[in-house]
Amino acid sequence: MIEAGTPYALRLNMAAARARVKDLTWTEQGEGPAGEHGTVPARPEAWGDVILARKETPTSYHLSVVIDDALQEVTDVVRGQDLFWSTSVQRLLQALLGIGPPAYRHHRLIHDSAGQKLSKLTKATALRELRADGATPADIRRLVGLS
Repeated sequence: MIEAGTPYALRLNMAAARARVKDLTWTEQGEGPAGEHGTVPARPEAWGDVILARKETPTSYHLSVVIDDALQEVTDVVRGQDLFWSTSVQRLLQALLGIGPPAYRHHRLIHDSAGQKLSKLTKATALRELRADGATPADIRRLVGLS
């Protein structure tokens, strides 16, 4: 199938993975969407059998960030709250690959006047534009809830 160029998706068998990795947590230094902080239980099974690779995307976001962070010896990961629960999948992949976890800090998202999160996908205002409009680094930190 792969050699023939047929579309495919390689998935992680979540039941088998969870049978190998029981207790799974991460350290949250920020705050999750519902106020989660400190030791957070990971629940990757909520994602089902996640895709690790497919024909048009040789590696998934989850697998890419886990490997990339490990190769760069990242100790602290800062991401938006929209990626909070995807950390569960990343923690599972780290455990399966024998990679130690970094500390995580998830921050609030910046929203536009319509309440939509700023996103490249929607061609929303970029950080560069906020800065050009006079926003200081302190203003940006305040917008995302960092002191």
